[in-house]
Amino acid sequence: MNDQQRSLASTLFSVGLLLIAMASIQTGASLAKSMFPVIGPQGTTTLRLIFASVIMMLILRPWRAKLTAKSLRTVVVYGMALGGMNFLFYMSLQTVPLGIAVALEFTGPLAVAIYASRRAIDFLWIALAAAGLLLLIPSGEAAAGMDLTGVGYALGAGVCWALYILFGQKAGADNGVQTAALGVMIAALFVAPIGIVHAGSALLTPALIPIALGVAILSTALPYTLEMVALTRMPARTFGTLMSIEPAVGALSGLLFLHEFLSLSQWMAIMCIILASVGATLTMGNAAKPAIAAD
Repeated sequence: MNDQQRSLASTLFSVGLLLIAMASIQTGASLAKSMFPVIGPQGTTTLRLIFASVIMMLILRPWRAKLTAKSLRTVVVYGMALGGMNFLFYMSLQTVPLGIAVALEFTGPLAVAIYASRRAIDFLWIALAAAGLLLLIPSGEAAAGMDLTGVGYALGAGVCWALYILFGQKAGADNGVQTAALGVMIAALFVAPIGIVHAGSALLTPALIPIALGVAILSTALPYTLEMVALTRMPARTFGTLMSIEPAVGALSGLLFLHEFLSLSQWMAIMCIILASVGATLTMGNAAKPAIAAD
């Protein structure tokens, strides 16, 4: 296998990991909403991260990671960004439909893609993805019914998502997939006090344990491990542009699991976002090669 074939194989492998991760995390988000009436999004985020951290520590054994003071700071920021992203996103799901919440949250990775772009062709796919996002966000009478607090939570999750990409790539360069386990553990420590104060003893409801385990696996343990592998194989701008398919996956998950039906403009948005993702993948070229290195 020559260098070009290896590069193509690496690209396809990374794209496949991201597709699996996105489908998993949005399915988990749909399942998580069933826990909101009992423990709220605060408690749901707490259980998700606690169970996920236990699972990932057992599988990845992050204590074997060799951390310097500098890499530890990066991992801590990565973990806090991950925790904030999860918490704020679940808070937004109380009042904002899943597909719209993901679209708003995507402003974070989209900003990363715009900031890191260097080639003219990159802006074509970013513009197409942005057009899809505009179609996903309601306007007119639909916009009047949109909860502004929920919108703010989703946009805040987007900021955390951008930090997750940037610091996750740096942290992953030092310790690979073990960084995902360390990040989730830090995220759990960061969010758990909020969930405990809000939900209290309801967090120990036996009927919630199997659901929480499912959410932990689908929304955290599986996708974040896969994303960490992908992050270490592609530059931030490529990762951010490929993640443009996330709102489409969220909208489809909302339709399948939450019966959130889509309008014609939202289906058009899905097509724009998918085309942007496919276009970015096909024109990736040398950008598919890893662009990170340990400092």
